[in-house]
Amino acid sequence: MNVPIPGLAARRAATSLVHGVLQRGRPLDEALDDPKGPLAALDARDRALSRAIAGASLRRLGSLRGAIKKFLRKPLDPRGALESILLTGAAQILLMDVPDHTAVDLAVEQTNHDRAAKPFAPLVNAVLRNIARERESLGEFLDDPSRDVPQWLDDRRIKAWGPETAKAIAAAERAEPALDITAKSDAIEWAQKLNAEILPTGTIRLLPDGPVPELPGFNDGAWWVQDAAAALPAKLVKAKAGQRVADLCAAPGGKTAQLAASGADVVAVDRSAPRLRRLTENLKRLGLSAQTVTADATQFKAEPFDAVLLDAPCSATGTIRRHPDVAWLKGPEDIEKLAALQARLLDAAADLVKPGGVLVYSTCSLEPEEGEGQIAALLKRRPDLERDPVSVEELGGQTEFLTALGEVRTLPCHLARGEPRLSGLDGFYAARLRRRP
Repeated sequence: MNVPIPGLAARRAATSLVHGVLQRGRPLDEALDDPKGPLAALDARDRALSRAIAGASLRRLGSLRGAIKKFLRKPLDPRGALESILLTGAAQILLMDVPDHTAVDLAVEQTNHDRAAKPFAPLVNAVLRNIARERESLGEFLDDPSRDVPQWLDDRRIKAWGPETAKAIAAAERAEPALDITAKSDAIEWAQKLNAEILPTGTIRLLPDGPVPELPGFNDGAWWVQDAAAALPAKLVKAKAGQRVADLCAAPGGKTAQLAASGADVVAVDRSAPRLRRLTENLKRLGLSAQTVTADATQFKAEPFDAVLLDAPCSATGTIRRHPDVAWLKGPEDIEKLAALQARLLDAAADLVKPGGVLVYSTCSLEPEEGEGQIAALLKRRPDLERDPVSVEELGGQTEFLTALGEVRTLPCHLARGEPRLSGLDGFYAARLRRRP
């Protein structure tokens, strides 16, 4: 009878997650949520460990690749699991509180369990032992955050924000972020119960002790998980009880919940029926309600609304601190395709706003073509729309979030709070427009 080796299953799952992103192009969240995926058979402790290892490996991918390459005589064959085994092993040694011998031994065990990689077990052993022994000499790979950003993306950031800010963004993305939640009500009370802090924008931030569903208030529907930046666009709608509000591209539903909590009559539109079912389940847990419509938002027709919120599909380059796989799954061609879709969505959304009503547009992208450029182009196409500038008071006094035109632009390096894990937020763009009476 084979006795399971403690910790091996968690490492194999982490390697599978990393390999899925790098070689199969599979988003990390999709693999994590898959009931038949790599984490399915693991207990809660091993699931958390696998996620942490995979996250560290992808968040510091460029640095780890450089460190590994230093001890190789020739490049690795990218098709097999060998690189992912080395990456997850190196991440444990260099970035995590894992004993070196444990990281090395379990990486070798993984290699021996993989038919294609097994002949390279001595190589894995030698490379990881060298990394552990010579970690002090690896500063050239580990100290520059720009190494962990694909070159095409780093070039775009430098062009858009300048080299200093681009490096600050990359540095912010290296830290595993805290948990941000939005309370349905009584934010102060829930911050106290969760031993958390309330950010200036009203979001509750904490370092969770255990799985999210086991935290106080989750099963009671008192709050939902939502990044501090993602919570801003729905606030800009300033929805009131009784108003008709459309939430386009609504799933997974954090913004829908915010709008519904205001008492507004919310119609949540999304083209994905499974994602809408998940949205409905979330609303049920929260004790909130909204009408859901499965439809392509570019084709959706209805009586004009008092307000429309369009959180458009985008490259998601502002979310890399929470979703490190995004940096390695997206390319510049995606931005061009998505920008064309966003323009069509904006035209459709504008048609749904009644005269005098509000349109709020947002994306979780750092790319100007998906944010500032979209609104500038829309205003040229639609003279019946005008900017309704956001005030700094609506942003909790955070002047760094506000542009000269009264639009919102958050960067991952904003909201410095001292400790890296408690700092930062997703990169978001948002603008509020009003349809002329």
